[in-house]
This record gives sequence, C-alpha cells and structure tokens, in this order.
Amino acid sequence: MFNKKLFVNALALTLLCFGFISANLHADEVRPAYLEIKKVSTPNKGTSFEVLWKQPIVENRRLPIEPIFPSDCAMQEVGPPSITASALIQRWQTDCQLDQGEISIKGLSTSITDVLLRFIENDGTISNFIVRPTSPSIDLSTPNTSSVGYLVIGIEHLIAGIDHVLFVIGLVLFIRNPWALIKTITAFTLAHSITLCLSIYDIVSLQQGPVEAVIALSIVFLARELAQKPEQRSLLTQGKPWLMAFFFGLLHGLGFAGALTDIGLPEDALLTSLLLFNVGIEIGQLIIISCLVCVAWLWQKVTQRFSLSEAHLYKFAAYSMGVVATFWTIDRTLVLF
Repeated sequence: MFNKKLFVNALALTLLCFGFISANLHADEVRPAYLEIKKVSTPNKGTSFEVLWKQPIVENRRLPIEPIFPSDCAMQEVGPPSITASALIQRWQTDCQLDQGEISIKGLSTSITDVLLRFIENDGTISNFIVRPTSPSIDLSTPNTSSVGYLVIGIEHLIAGIDHVLFVIGLVLFIRNPWALIKTITAFTLAHSITLCLSIYDIVSLQQGPVEAVIALSIVFLARELAQKPEQRSLLTQGKPWLMAFFFGLLHGLGFAGALTDIGLPEDALLTSLLLFNVGIEIGQLIIISCLVCVAWLWQKVTQRFSLSEAHLYKFAAYSMGVVATFWTIDRTLVLF
C-alpha cells in the first residue's frame, strides 16, 4: 500500500543533503570523452595509425584528461587543434603499433566521466571499449568489450545528472496515487526517448545551453506546484500530471542527447549506442526510485517515534527543490550571455 508519509520523510532527508551542498552544486552532466584509433595499411608505407581525440568542454572549461600513449611512440600532430562548443578536437598520426601497447588516460581516475575508445582495423572491423576512472588504462590487444559501455554511460548520466534525479524525485512525491505515478513516469520516459532519438538523428536540433536552463526551470515549476495546496495547483497538474511529465520529458530528452551528440560519436555507432544509452537511463531511473523507497523505509523507522507535520515537510521539500533549481536556472541563463 502506498505510504505518502514515508515518501515525504525520504524526500525531506534527500533534499536536506542537497541543501548542504547546493552552494557548490552545478548539476554538470557526464560528458564522455572519445578516442578513435584507426589502423591504416598502405603498400608503400606499411602500417600506420590515425588517432582522433575529442575532449569534452563543460562550462567553457575542458575536462583535465588526456590520452597517454606508449613512451616510445612518436605522435605526429595532424593540423592544429580545433575547438567546438562542446569539445577540443586533436588528431595525430604514428607508425607505432598502438594495438600492441597500453594506452592510459591521464586525469581520468579523479574525474566522473568515461572515455569511449573505438578501434578500427584496416579491414573495417570495429571494436568498442570503455575506459573508466577505476581502470584508466587499456591494452587494445585484449578482447573487445562491445558497445555495452553505452549502457553504463546511460546509467551514470542519469544518476550523476542531479537535475534529472531531482525531477524524478519530485514526480514520485508529487504523484501519490500508485497508478497515476506509473502513468506519469511512463509518459516522462516515453517523451525523453522520443526527443533523444530525434536529436541523435538531427531531426530536432537545439542549442544545449538554453535546453539545460529550461530543464532547471522545469524543476522550479514542479517545486512551485508541490508547495501549493492541492486545490490551488494548476489545472494541468491536477487533472493530467502525466501530460506535464510528458512535456518536460521532451526537454529532458534533449538534455540526455547532449551526452552523446555534443561529443560527436561516429554515425555507424549511433543506433547501438542510442538503444543502450536509453536503456541505461531507464535503469538509472529505477535505481533512483528503488533507493528512494529504501531510504524512506529506513528513515520512517528512525522517525516513527516523533510526530511530523506532513504539510511542513511538503513545504520544506518544495522550497528546497525550488531554491536549488532556481540557482541552476540563473547560473545556466547567465552563461548564455
């Protein structure tokens, strides 16, 4: 049986944690770096390797990570580095046998991002790897780990994207009827899946900055509705909360797409990465909701001896969400100018 007080207690504890760290919280998305190594064989020159490195840029700063190749490899830079709104792009060429040595990513162990590594054989065979902070080095002679890494990226993107997490928590608290909650979460999932697909295939294209600002604004709206008495809420959220979740889900989907499109993944990897990334996002949502239920149960055990005012807790939750989301909205809007 759905226990609304249990969820209120859990959210109060969760948002209290947000309150302590909100001064330093910017809800940065996880932006994977991309390293492509292509093996090229020519009759006269033998075997060489072409290297493409895309280093993410977040809030006008590039992530402090870089590839480190074997010390005996002479890496010849191919043209000057180029910078886009989302990445620093560098290219090298070498005769060193990169497929036989170890490649590491300097600075990765102290970051929260991953590196998607793509190795292309001279016959066109493609191998995909994922280099993680817990293991920042890789030997390309090891077996292919396939594209399952995109699934992990999707899970990490949802969990590490604090704004998306806060929106999901807000939905769980806002919708107290189990069936209505299922419909609302389903609508949110369907919506962000649609815009994620449209964005990946360049059918819909919006600048990431304004999208991120509006995503933060969607949390402000949800917090405002939560702070109101049920009879004072807007007709949309009173009658069809799933429609509200669907609309904002479209925006969140564009934000999810930024993790893949901003870094510019190869076109022939889009379908697989899109499917696994989206599944990873859904798994991340389920993890968040499951954790909320567990925290709620534990928190209720701790506070069952005290008489808590449900109305006060709703106010606390709403204003905590609103303050943090308003900070994000202003911060992201100012970056646009």
